[in-house]
Amino acid sequence: MELKQRLLFVDLTKETVESRPIPDMLRRKFLGGRGIDAYLIYRNVKAGTDPLGPGNFLSIGAGPLSGTGLPCGARTHVAAKSPLTDLFGSTNMGGDFSPELRWAGYDHILIRGKSRHPVYLYIRDDQVEIRDASRLWGRTTWDTEELIQEMNDDRDIKTMCIGEAGENMVRYACVLCPPKNAGGRTGIGAVMGSKNLKAIAVRGTKGIEVNDPSNFLALRAEYVDRIMRSKAMIACSNYGTMFVYSTSNAAGQIRTRNFQLNKMVEGRDLEPETFKEKYELGPVACVGCPIHCRTKYVVPFGEYKGTVAEGPEYTYLGAFGTEVDNPRLDVVLAAGHISNLYGIDVLEYGSMLSWAMELYEKGLITKKDTGGIELKWGDPDVILGMLDKVAHREGFGDILAEGPRRAIERLGKETAYYNINVKGQSGLHSDERSIPSFALGIGVSTRGADHLRSRPALDLLNLPKKVLEDLYGFEVENDYQAYETKGKMIGFHEECYAVADATGLCKTPSVFFSPHLLAFKDYARLVTEVTGMEFTEEEMHDVGRRIYTVERLFNIREGAGRKDDYPPERMFTEPTPLGQEINKGKTIDRERYELMLDEYYGYHGWDKKGNPTVRTLKKIGLDGLEDWKVF
Repeated sequence: MELKQRLLFVDLTKETVESRPIPDMLRRKFLGGRGIDAYLIYRNVKAGTDPLGPGNFLSIGAGPLSGTGLPCGARTHVAAKSPLTDLFGSTNMGGDFSPELRWAGYDHILIRGKSRHPVYLYIRDDQVEIRDASRLWGRTTWDTEELIQEMNDDRDIKTMCIGEAGENMVRYACVLCPPKNAGGRTGIGAVMGSKNLKAIAVRGTKGIEVNDPSNFLALRAEYVDRIMRSKAMIACSNYGTMFVYSTSNAAGQIRTRNFQLNKMVEGRDLEPETFKEKYELGPVACVGCPIHCRTKYVVPFGEYKGTVAEGPEYTYLGAFGTEVDNPRLDVVLAAGHISNLYGIDVLEYGSMLSWAMELYEKGLITKKDTGGIELKWGDPDVILGMLDKVAHREGFGDILAEGPRRAIERLGKETAYYNINVKGQSGLHSDERSIPSFALGIGVSTRGADHLRSRPALDLLNLPKKVLEDLYGFEVENDYQAYETKGKMIGFHEECYAVADATGLCKTPSVFFSPHLLAFKDYARLVTEVTGMEFTEEEMHDVGRRIYTVERLFNIREGAGRKDDYPPERMFTEPTPLGQEINKGKTIDRERYELMLDEYYGYHGWDKKGNPTVRTLKKIGLDGLEDWKVF
């Protein structure tokens, strides 16, 4: 069966749009979604390009399983050179945008240039237009989608848009599919803002063909049943991603007061049971997803009474709770909602604000630096008020809006030690000091500190070694505090999650949480049966290897290397003070980390400096990549 979805090439400077077929060779090499996006950005963005200049490209991708009706098949991937890290920029969101894009007949959109005035891209099947967005500029993400639907008299239009943070090129502005599906990481929203591109609006009516319609519903039912029998997915269905908070906090694996503590002692109000009792309205889900990992909620009392939104995520609890030492869930919910309206990455904001609070506490910055604001731990007025200042780049908010590297330059090199970032991107609120595999994962991630590039949450389960060997195909230590074999483990998960992002499926029902959930064999089967493109399990491994290697090559071309593959310095020097006894007094051992990093490079076929070898490039089919003439 031929995949009919095409690529839209948009030049905002010339105001032109062109539809092009996607070569089978690219689909075989990279599938789609994150895979083809990685290739397009590597191919088109020159080394040293200003991420906020017209020479940067924006690539939006839908995987070949997105919008087919398969469970959890609604992810959208977006890539560009990141204005936050100056390296490969990549973000991923759920919702309904990528299914709608595929129903309109497209798998990818590649955008270059800069419009002379605010515009949005309108797509309705074969009708594609660059339209004026003067009515939309200055609007929230929610208002933007509503206005676009109103202007086109169609409530079924789906949008990917930016808020005021993106317009003002906050370096960690996100893209959003309202009301809450955010592509938060690496500042892709700022790239859209730099191009005067407010939104992409899509309405598709063509539908999608599947290779074997008679078998498809049985295939879907089989995977729905498998996913929903998983204990991890049942917990996720009941509590959303917040279910991770309780055990992580009790264990002492959540950073608090920036990085001073590893447990929120007074954090009972942040527990998911509290949310269900006081705030939950009912479950919602992305297109075709049986898990329903988020809910509609309302704040029914207090100063934030009347706040109605969707969520919250585990990340909210860290960004607006533990990191800034705020024990109030109503504040967390209100802040999360405001972040989505402005289009701000909650992970980056929470980490930057808690860093500033610690600097203020230590006297490294004063009211003179903050514009008279007292940065007190847990102060709701500061937590919510600074969101407004960051979004509009006002006062001290303008410094925080620059992200770790540039904010450190403005506040002084003595502040660098206290900032928790890798490659210029802030980390999640998890504390990796007692979990070496997690520390390596954030250190080597191609998009900077990040848990969704490789995190093997199942490393915490102490599974039988036989179960692990059956999953990985090699021996793995089942002690989460071990260093040996964890380099290979991280490499495996990097490739697996790259494939998930390339198919358009969500990583939640993958081996992220359980050895019984989806991995390479499943992705090979699903792509083969649904699209007709035949893949073996090993060929899917190769797809993941190519994607991760292309991202690595992009970063090397921008000057990154082994020196950038380390977690924050504080993980090596400050022992964990709280939590379970087994997790107390832990730091990352520097010498053992180096050996783990060597093992990781070896798994990928890279040299000791982290550079892919000529032999490896040939083996995985990337030899001559610089000379490919595709797009």
